[in-house]
Amino acid sequence: MITEIKLGLCNPPEPIYLYVKKGELSGEYYLWYNYDINNKITTPVQQTGLTGYISELKLTTKEFKDKNNIKLDISVRADEIYIVRTGSETNFAKSFLLAVSLVQDFSKPLIIAATAGEGNVVFCNLYDAATKTRIGSEWNKHANWLAIIDSVQTKLQTSKNSHIVSGEPILF
Repeated sequence: MITEIKLGLCNPPEPIYLYVKKGELSGEYYLWYNYDINNKITTPVQQTGLTGYISELKLTTKEFKDKNNIKLDISVRADEIYIVRTGSETNFAKSFLLAVSLVQDFSKPLIIAATAGEGNVVFCNLYDAATKTRIGSEWNKHANWLAIIDSVQTKLQTSKNSHIVSGEPILF
């Protein structure tokens, strides 16, 4: 398959990180944001959904306030490569994992949606992008989160999303 390459100005092929947080900045409320680490600037993202192909789940350790924190990185191929990063113990991560564990076919695009809860809580709703149908799951606070991640990652590796042409394979 030949992919048309757009010439001219573009963004470098680096992933765009979206961080999950219910917040407010200059009167703007948001559920996820970009963070420029070099300039220490938070930029709210007004859209609450991201449509694309989930290509990888990964646990990453990041240091914050002299403490190691385990983050769940959700790699998504869309118009760009996005990585949704959230704390592994957050309601967002857990509601995402419960829903994504029900997905059988990762060759179809999904919508990952951030949804506000009480206080500072953010949940994740997952939708089939073609039908706009929510992939529902029952809350299970005792789920084996690592087993879910392993199971989904196995499905992703067998699916390979080989027909996707919106970027090179994500290598870590």
